[in-house]
Amino acid sequence: MVTTTVHTLDTAPEASKPLLENSIKAFGRLPSLHGVMAESPGLLEGYQHLHRLAINGTAFTPEERTVVWMTVNVANQCHYCVPAHTGIAKMEKIDEDVVNALRDETPLPEKLEALRTFTLAIRDSHGRPGAEAIAAFEAVGYGERAILDTVLIYAQKVMSNFTNALFETPTDAAFAPFAWEPKAKVAAE
Repeated sequence: MVTTTVHTLDTAPEASKPLLENSIKAFGRLPSLHGVMAESPGLLEGYQHLHRLAINGTAFTPEERTVVWMTVNVANQCHYCVPAHTGIAKMEKIDEDVVNALRDETPLPEKLEALRTFTLAIRDSHGRPGAEAIAAFEAVGYGERAILDTVLIYAQKVMSNFTNALFETPTDAAFAPFAWEPKAKVAAE
């Protein structure tokens, strides 16, 4: 773990202050992740921009977007993002069975499972999922746009998941009820 400051509006670098103000406007509070990212104004700005694009710039439904977000969060064992996106999913009224299946790595309905499988194929192959994975993804109705939208959301998650892993970002109180531990860690105990 790398030591860092979870910045506030008072402690953040000047270039990050307007970005943190945007976070407070958007979320009604300052997420710890944004406080950590504030040390690098470029990282925080890039993350915020990709987050907006994940929501408004993809063709995914909120449920599909949640599948990509949570798939990457769980695969990267992100102690911060799994609870955060569980809370976001609840706010967006995503089916609780879908959210639990994502958290627990259990089967989803066919089309959502294909999206999760393809997202993992992108991650595990470092962007080279192969013709078979692409054909399976397309067989359930996804196309080139969905492939590219998955890459966009994956890029956003790399920024947050890696930041949280490096700095052990404290989970926000709002998301503490949705605490999560990876299966591998639970199995080892």
